[in-house]
Amino acid sequence: MTLSLPEFNYVRRLVLEHSAIVLEEDKGYLVESRLLPLARREGFASLDHLVQRLQSEPFNGLHRQAVEALTTNETSFFRDFHPFEALRKFVLPDLMSRRAAQKELRVWCAASSSGQEPYSLAMLIRENFPVLANWKVHILATDISTGILTRAREGPYTQLEVNRGLPATLLVKYFQKRGCDWYLCDDVRRMVDYQALNLASPWPSLPLLDLVLLRNVLIYFGMETRKAILSKVRRILKPDGYFFLGASETTFNIDDSYERVQFERVTCYRVPKS
Repeated sequence: MTLSLPEFNYVRRLVLEHSAIVLEEDKGYLVESRLLPLARREGFASLDHLVQRLQSEPFNGLHRQAVEALTTNETSFFRDFHPFEALRKFVLPDLMSRRAAQKELRVWCAASSSGQEPYSLAMLIRENFPVLANWKVHILATDISTGILTRAREGPYTQLEVNRGLPATLLVKYFQKRGCDWYLCDDVRRMVDYQALNLASPWPSLPLLDLVLLRNVLIYFGMETRKAILSKVRRILKPDGYFFLGASETTFNIDDSYERVQFERVTCYRVPKS
């Protein structure tokens, strides 16, 4: 590792303080691979020069860019497949039945990164539930990184990104090739509203939600932050709504007030009626 141990520990503290994400001691390679492009883009001669600048100044835009670079996580279209099958076969039909009178659904995709998850959900809805075209369907997607949100709104994806999880039929139907990238069509992009939100900071006022996707996020936080996030989700999830975590995540022994719901190979959660 080109960074000294004190420099590496400084970066760990910076990320923890401003995002609550815990970088383990063996993540030196991750810090270097994520921060080196930032150092080059900002004209620093080396990575340690970038970190030395961060250490010498009060928190500013450069610090924010560094934190965002280290909190942009892995994503792909229709990631893990089975949760989207559960949404198609069980969850969305159930919610549509329960909301038939209101004809309105509210969904939140937290930590949405470059948009593959909310856009996967939007395409799933368009392909399988045409009746929802006459409903008010609100899909809110949030992430801590303003840069990644800008990219998600514009909808460009590389060939590698569209090759990962996206069926060829949907690629042909909803994307257009421009140069080396594929761009998502406007009709699908308009279904998603992107906003910046730091899960570890106070949340803005959110409406009661029918469906929350907070997948593959809690694993990056310490226990107290996980408890706080799960507690806040409970307050905004409708009692008959659904809450999805990643396959390796659980509310068990963190917030046991949730009840588990099993759909074939997928576990999701609900808030019991009081």
